[in-house]
Amino acid sequence: MATFYGKEPDDTEKGFRDHEFDMEGRVVQTRWGNLRLFNVYFPNGQRGHDRVDYKLRFYARILELCQALHSKGEQIIITGDFNTAHMPIDLKNPRANEKTSGFMPEEREWVQKLLDNGFVDAYRRLYPGRVQYTWWTYRLNARARGIGWRLDYFLVSEALMPRVRDVVIHDGVLGSDHCPVELILD
Repeated sequence: MATFYGKEPDDTEKGFRDHEFDMEGRVVQTRWGNLRLFNVYFPNGQRGHDRVDYKLRFYARILELCQALHSKGEQIIITGDFNTAHMPIDLKNPRANEKTSGFMPEEREWVQKLLDNGFVDAYRRLYPGRVQYTWWTYRLNARARGIGWRLDYFLVSEALMPRVRDVVIHDGVLGSDHCPVELILD
């Protein structure tokens, strides 16, 4: 994960100030005035579901922090690899993956809780029916076959959505199992 900026931020902080979640280096916060960017690599639930509980606690913690920041008038962008596809449109084979970490109901519910608490999935708001992915397994030539998942999001505060001009998924950029996703604001 990387955060590039032209104007120096007012504040940069690593983590949540919470040992349980900060020891893995998953969060970088950057703030300019009342605009805060959370660049996050959300935990993966793992194939054996070994870390699903940890992942759900992580989602709960970020929601708790964001609710407090919203109450102070901050506008927030949460971006990064959510390790969860929110809706069936966000992955090629939803039925086959209902019990796979990354598309299990309890994981998807946490993305929905964020959306129900003042956030908007900027890409899905702009492109409600577009099928486009941001991650492909390296196995079975999945990327070339169009078998992917949309795991990388820009969730923005509802109040910030009028400034969103575009969300671009650069699915032609190779070099990783993920592709870059870009948020364009006024």
